[in-house]
Amino acid sequence: MDRLLKAARASGSLNLSNRSLRDVPDEVYRSLDAVAEGENWWEAVELQKLILAHNNIESLKQELRNLSQLTVLNVSHNKLSELPAAIGELSLLKSLDVSFNSIQQLPEDIGSAASLVKIDCSSNRLKEIPCSIGRCIGLSEFKSSNNIITTLPEDMANCSKLMKLDVEGNKLIVLSENLIASWAMLTELNASKNLLSSIPENIGSLSRLIRLDLHQNKISSIPSSIVGCCSLAEFYMGNNALSTLPAEIGALLHLGTLDLHSNQLKEYPVEACKLHLSVLDLSNNSLTGLPPELGNMTTLRRLLLPGNLLRTLRSSLVSGPTPALLKYLRSRLSGSEDNEVMTTRKEDVITMATRLSISSKWFYFQELSLEGLGLSAVPSEVWESGEVIKVDLSKNSIQELPVELSTCTSLQTLILSRNKIQEWPGAIVKSLPNLTCLKLDNNPLRQLPSDGFQVVPMLQILDLSGNARSLPDNPAFSSLPHLQELYLRRMQLHEVPSEILSLQQLQILNLSQNSLQSISVEFRNLTSLTELDLSDNDISTLPPELLPWLFIRVCLNPAYRP
Repeated sequence: MDRLLKAARASGSLNLSNRSLRDVPDEVYRSLDAVAEGENWWEAVELQKLILAHNNIESLKQELRNLSQLTVLNVSHNKLSELPAAIGELSLLKSLDVSFNSIQQLPEDIGSAASLVKIDCSSNRLKEIPCSIGRCIGLSEFKSSNNIITTLPEDMANCSKLMKLDVEGNKLIVLSENLIASWAMLTELNASKNLLSSIPENIGSLSRLIRLDLHQNKISSIPSSIVGCCSLAEFYMGNNALSTLPAEIGALLHLGTLDLHSNQLKEYPVEACKLHLSVLDLSNNSLTGLPPELGNMTTLRRLLLPGNLLRTLRSSLVSGPTPALLKYLRSRLSGSEDNEVMTTRKEDVITMATRLSISSKWFYFQELSLEGLGLSAVPSEVWESGEVIKVDLSKNSIQELPVELSTCTSLQTLILSRNKIQEWPGAIVKSLPNLTCLKLDNNPLRQLPSDGFQVVPMLQILDLSGNARSLPDNPAFSSLPHLQELYLRRMQLHEVPSEILSLQQLQILNLSQNSLQSISVEFRNLTSLTELDLSDNDISTLPPELLPWLFIRVCLNPAYRP
């Protein structure tokens, strides 16, 4: 314990998870007061991150207020029945995880911890959320699933920056329209397994909503205003009481997954056949047939129909592969329509993806996904797409990048994974001033030029995994001062490139599946690092002075011996 506390005074982070603790050691509450002989008190830092998860802790003391610099507190999976009022005195606290305890009530003082950005109080015994939570105006993620909450406080309307809300498995009867109107930034909403009988009429005001999960409620209809959820990609409405679908649902052009299983649907509307779904679950409804127009949905990969009385379709079609069923449905279209319907070709997919990228007003859709289309060259639609910021060309057969791609000056993310690129595309990427993410993993890359990284100084994410021997001797990683994530899996590395240790902003480093035998004590200079993967290497021992630092960051081989 002393060794861990000493390391915490150097790093500001303490992980005491999975230690069968019944109480928080008193030394934790007075971390700086316990500077040991031989330590320089002026080098000690106050505790900023405290992980106490997966223990048997029954209470937290009011002395928690002493940890005034705390930004992250995780006491999940313990035996807490309450939280101390002192939680409200942690003015810098940004993330609080008290999930999987036995807490019956959150203290009203929690609203005084106004810097909170993320709260997880899932799987407790909460009956209500305190109104004071509305004072946490920077809150972006709130999880309170699997409690017995009956209503959400109207004061949460002040949490206008909320992006993710998870209230699954409670006793909610209604979602307030006032709250919905205030959460314009919401991208994920999970209110499944509640007692909701309706969806708020103003649900369409959530134009940035990407994932909506309302399965296992008592909802009998979907309001036509759903058309306003123009960013919706996943919609889960299984186990409800739907008897019809609004025609407007067919206008949700970005919807990829639609789950309608276990409802009371008697028909699937023709208008909904305009959707570009990949998954459609209609199982366990009251369908007796399907519209022939559903055959036009050639993007469908899974169409689930068990539990319906489909008298007009052979059982072999219903239980068989989806493409065969779609082909049969197309054959039932009238002659003029049949001539216009074709299986989506490669060109159609490119055109559709380009249209979605151009028409979008939201950052989430200013992207072009051409993954796995068997492309041998980058199509011109990429540089003709205007202000596109993300291009995914992974899983194709592209061998080189065209010079025209350098005109995409707004491009931030370029994904070229699993292609046939042999040369480092320096001439192209140096003309992309906003490029922050480059993925070239699993290509047959030859050795990179020694100055290759100098042309992409703004990179934050780089993946070169699976390109064995592509790195030059002493690769100049110091040319990437903003790098936050670096992936070098399966690179046949025998030692860690030394310049990686100069990347002060690096947060994630993956060196798995190499031939590393040791790592340097200088790794502790990577003060921003939160994840380090050294699995599947040949490391058998580590520098003892590095162990406290590694304890909260590293994934090692199972065979590792300290």
